[in-house]
Amino acid sequence: MGTFDDRKPYPPTDDDDGISPIEQVRLTVTNSDDPTLPVWTFRMWFLGLLSCALLSFFNQFFSYRTEPLVITQITVQVATLPIGQFMAAVLPETKFRLPGFGSKKLFSFNPGPFNMKEHVLISIFANAGSAFGNGSAYAVGIVTIIKAFYHRNISFLAGWLLIITTQVLGYGWAGLLRKYVVEPSHMWWPGTLVQVSLFR
Repeated sequence: MGTFDDRKPYPPTDDDDGISPIEQVRLTVTNSDDPTLPVWTFRMWFLGLLSCALLSFFNQFFSYRTEPLVITQITVQVATLPIGQFMAAVLPETKFRLPGFGSKKLFSFNPGPFNMKEHVLISIFANAGSAFGNGSAYAVGIVTIIKAFYHRNISFLAGWLLIITTQVLGYGWAGLLRKYVVEPSHMWWPGTLVQVSLFR
């Protein structure tokens, strides 16, 4: 007890069931799922896109201050819970069909109570809007430097492509490395445990 022996394997883990070998994760994150909860709802899309756009705008606006103000996704996580519950209380529950989705598929603006899955996706949208909690997108600094310090013009399209490609590159790497940095149960991200406990 107390010495490291590389001949002994790590404690057995049940990766198939998603049981984490990390005690803090086991205490915070549930490994059960309720597949009956609606996820792709009008509330999720409306609040998610709105929070992403607002956080993108405000964080970019405040990033030019001497002391930048960063609005993180936790602000949205706290604010959208009562808004989502309010929308669940006032939106109509009438079901309707959308063309192209088949005659048996019914949609509703209000499929039931506001649930945790919707809340999590809204926070993911907000996280994208706050550049993963860092405020504005990094590549905006390149465009600012070109204009402010080198006194050169860069077209809107070129600047937009530069910013979008650098941001999407991060999502692309995350997707490519998902097997190694997301899916294994022994990989954990301590910063997200606070948000998970707040969801619960």
